[in-house]
Amino acid sequence: MSYKKTAAFRAAQDRAPIYEALEEFKRKRIVPFDVPGHKRGRGNPELTAFLGEQALTVDVNSMKPLDNLCHPVSVIKDAEALAAEAFGAAHAFFMVNGTTSAVQGMILTACKKGDKIIVPRNVHRSVINALVLCGAEPVYVNPEVDHRLGIALGMSVSQVEKAILENPEAKAVLVNNPTYYGICSDLCGIVQLAHKHGLLVLADEAHGTHLYFGKNLPVSAMGAGADMAAVSMHKSGGSLTQSSFMLLGPAVNAGYARQIINLTQTTSGSYLLLSSLDISRRNLALNGEEIFAHVVELAEYVRHEINQIGDFYAFSKELVNGDSVYDFDVTKLSIYTRDIGLAGIEVYDILRDEYDIQIEFGDIGNILAYISVGDRNRDVERLISALSEIKRRYMRDKAGMFTQEYIDPEVVTTPQQAFYAKKESLPIHETVGRVCSEFVMCYPPGIPILAPGERITQDIIDYIDYAKEKGCSMTGPEDLSIERLNVLQGV
Repeated sequence: MSYKKTAAFRAAQDRAPIYEALEEFKRKRIVPFDVPGHKRGRGNPELTAFLGEQALTVDVNSMKPLDNLCHPVSVIKDAEALAAEAFGAAHAFFMVNGTTSAVQGMILTACKKGDKIIVPRNVHRSVINALVLCGAEPVYVNPEVDHRLGIALGMSVSQVEKAILENPEAKAVLVNNPTYYGICSDLCGIVQLAHKHGLLVLADEAHGTHLYFGKNLPVSAMGAGADMAAVSMHKSGGSLTQSSFMLLGPAVNAGYARQIINLTQTTSGSYLLLSSLDISRRNLALNGEEIFAHVVELAEYVRHEINQIGDFYAFSKELVNGDSVYDFDVTKLSIYTRDIGLAGIEVYDILRDEYDIQIEFGDIGNILAYISVGDRNRDVERLISALSEIKRRYMRDKAGMFTQEYIDPEVVTTPQQAFYAKKESLPIHETVGRVCSEFVMCYPPGIPILAPGERITQDIIDYIDYAKEKGCSMTGPEDLSIERLNVLQGV
């Protein structure tokens, strides 16, 4: 019997120290002469009416009875210990600046200026942001691509081994577990290989909270023996937006990691976010297996029904090849749309504008409908019906559509050097051959088409033009219209 099934585990996990401290604080009816200035909502009636008195009364500042996020000694410390136990980690940090700050915390803990870190190029922008901040040098592993779906796959162990042998001074390897689309690399194999060569393994688990609690799902980072993981509790775990965990294995100095986190995370941690993490951790620790069994059942049902419609393709474990797709997260309802002649972003827009259905994202060839703890049967039936009707109403010839989501970059210099270098602004169509000094991406998913330090090619410009034409939400450049790009002077 696993520890998570024991009475002792369940008794411990039934506590929520931060939530309990806030409830006790409310009972005391303390008169506030501290911040925030709305004073439990009394100073901003419109906000109180909108968010509710219950929320505003616990939107409070750090104080002794409620502990301090930067230096926890009581209830936050206790809550961290419970979270670490629930996730099978040596330590857990409550993150209130989003998983972006957890990713930055991992990389800044593992790397200093000039250090090398091995990363897949299809990372979230937060990874490359961290490299801009700390000056570490990325060793990019260009993932294989599924040429039908046009999506980047995982890192193979052989690719990681080649990168390690060619860069023996590298300090760490970062792995997406899983990708936005549900693709999983051989995390156990990569951990074993990296540790053999003395490298730390970091996992971006922005989309992997459920891996720690569900059964028959891909391995979690801590389960695979990784050294650090950034976990978006708010995505599939039910906590409030912007609340996440940074998990550590036993080989990482927790005191140093907290110092790094405190460089970038707010000193005024929101108790709404902290308590949502505490309560959601308790819920998943006690009920996660049943919750995610239901999520898997829903996702598999919807996947089957969508594939019965025809021409849409909701892909799954049939992609597994034991290498670049080592496993697949079946909770991810990723759907290929190009066979009906529509880009994913076009289906995304139609679902929202005509059917009042908001999915997670649409890109050039796919959409992602996020199935999680809060979904109901009638909601997924509505999605299935809408997609069937969209096919009937909008299907057209797919000739001339872009087929590639991922374009291998040519890296010229490091993200930090490029971002802070002398630069000039040029019309985007005059930048071919130049080196970009900023980001360009569709958001979501937030994987850069261009990152600082990469050569701009005609294929990349064509992709950006096509994505803009199809209605993708483009972000990153200084010029919000994305008519101009900043490039390095003289390069």
